[in-house]
Amino acid sequence: MLYRRLDQHERLCVIRVSPDVLDLDGVVVTDANASAEGLYVKFAPAPAGLRIVDRELTFAEYWTDPDQIEYYRRKSKKCAEVLVPDRVDPQYLTGAYVSCDQSLREFNELGVQLEVTVNPYLFFR
Repeated sequence: MLYRRLDQHERLCVIRVSPDVLDLDGVVVTDANASAEGLYVKFAPAPAGLRIVDRELTFAEYWTDPDQIEYYRRKSKKCAEVLVPDRVDPQYLTGAYVSCDQSLREFNELGVQLEVTVNPYLFFR
């Protein structure tokens, strides 16, 4: 989703969530984008469901490939998800990332009590 919002990076942040959410009732792990069209997506209960995630593809820097089918597969795997039913309670929010100094200033003006880190790489900068 961040890649589709490249031009809006100054208005976005990424919230860091504690891995402890994996121990909550009903949490599910997917091995790809849960809404990926035309691809099969595996769903498994957390935390054991982490085993279905292809760590190499999920954390790859790039998802490009000359083969169009492989490109779509990698792109979807890059977006493996942890799905938490209903909501993530604030106690599980551990910090945030922003793309630049301007975003940092705006985030700090919100008065949110989270540690915030500037990480342009995360926002494809």
